[in-house]
Amino acid sequence: MHHILRGPVATALALALGTSLTGAAVTGGDPSGTSDSDAVSPPARTGTPPASGMFAKRVVATGLQDPYEVVRAPDGSLWVTEKTGKKVTRVDPKTGAKTTLLSLPQAVHSEGGQDGVLGLAIEQRRGTGEVYAYISYTNDIDPTPAVQARTKIERYTYDPVQKRLHSPKAVIAGMPASNDHQSARLRLGPDGKLYYTIGDQGVNQFGNTCKPSYAMRLPTAHEVQGRDWIAYQGKTLRLNTDGSVPSDNPVLGGVRSHVYTYGHRNAQGLAFGPDGTLYSNEQGPKTDDEINILKKGGNYGWPNVSGYRDDKAYVYANWSASWPTPCDELTFSNFEIPKTVPVQQETDFKQPFVQPIHTFGTVGSDFNFQNPRCARGEEWSLCWPTIAPSSFEHYGMSRKSAEATGKGIPGWNNSLVMTTLKDGTVYRVDLTPGGQGVSKVTELFMEHNRFRDTEFSADGRSLFVATDSAGPVRDAQGSPVSDPLENPGAIIEYRLQD
Repeated sequence: MHHILRGPVATALALALGTSLTGAAVTGGDPSGTSDSDAVSPPARTGTPPASGMFAKRVVATGLQDPYEVVRAPDGSLWVTEKTGKKVTRVDPKTGAKTTLLSLPQAVHSEGGQDGVLGLAIEQRRGTGEVYAYISYTNDIDPTPAVQARTKIERYTYDPVQKRLHSPKAVIAGMPASNDHQSARLRLGPDGKLYYTIGDQGVNQFGNTCKPSYAMRLPTAHEVQGRDWIAYQGKTLRLNTDGSVPSDNPVLGGVRSHVYTYGHRNAQGLAFGPDGTLYSNEQGPKTDDEINILKKGGNYGWPNVSGYRDDKAYVYANWSASWPTPCDELTFSNFEIPKTVPVQQETDFKQPFVQPIHTFGTVGSDFNFQNPRCARGEEWSLCWPTIAPSSFEHYGMSRKSAEATGKGIPGWNNSLVMTTLKDGTVYRVDLTPGGQGVSKVTELFMEHNRFRDTEFSADGRSLFVATDSAGPVRDAQGSPVSDPLENPGAIIEYRLQD
């Protein structure tokens, strides 16, 4: 867990570690650890993002219960998973008419939690034209009243006449589940494999303080043979569509499993570039939201490193290993680390790991994480420099195609569209030639909404965005918004004006 050291116990610990207590804010970072000392984080923003005037906003549908994933189906309709609504809904993008494709009453959702009906990927089989939906959700495997939640992925067949999903077939079941950090982005790759992100389950903080992090733990051969997926926390998975382990998956620790990459905290964005490059964005703790390129077998550092290995404003405090005072006798704090909790700096971690290609909210160690603007209701997290990225969508329409058809959005080619939660902003992330780096980040739309996921129209001129039904968000000045969200539980279209 990320901690900013404060108070007498923390002060003594900070001095012993050589760690400063607070830091100067920047909105990005680089592998050298250098930063713009004049940047302010979270940024105080004024005016209207330049893209807003180019697009007409239309609310397509409302009344959705925490839409999590929105995907354009082969017939042009939008399919939406509803996390708390426990269903998959079909939305007509022209009229906003909604029909239920699938109800999943067996899904479990904890109050205020990140579990429920989550990831969605759609496949249309070549030759037959048959359409399948792959859906992830949390379910209860305990027949007693006590809930023992796990995550499963199932495949459903689409009936275009009845407009419903039917005939579930298990792909994988028994994966970790929690009320926090589910991640749960599901993508069908250009190689025909399923890719799925599983977060670290929110361990080492809040109600999960005493649960250890398994983000670095690799599955054993015995676990894989026994279909025990406990080590899949904090991982990106790669699966055959029948749930088996691909024969070309990486061998990690002498074992081949579904694990494709590891060392992740909460990766909610996942998108493929046209050359097969796999991009991910990941929510940081209090600093260092990340943009990563996922490489086969890669270690991404969490929880030992957040962002770059620069010893800035982050230490790994392992609450679960507290001794001699056991963890369950401690009271979790975001700002003070008890002396019984083991702490290590980022540079204590000596293993090689894949660094992010960009970060948000990388700050120095003297940053004040207890901004009084966010003291009301102790919504401290809204004033932390992170932006909470929540999805990725690659915009790859070729220039030649756009010019020939008159379609597409000028200037968006070879970019990623990224939603954020507490930041209330949709961003465009321009990639460098070759797609291996970030050249520019632009605010597209800034509203009092928690933006969750996106999808493009077939002609590439509309961006459909799903919004959370509730939750905190900050305004352009970085202060908590006291008014209700502008468009809760909605699908919004931003259409390039002719």
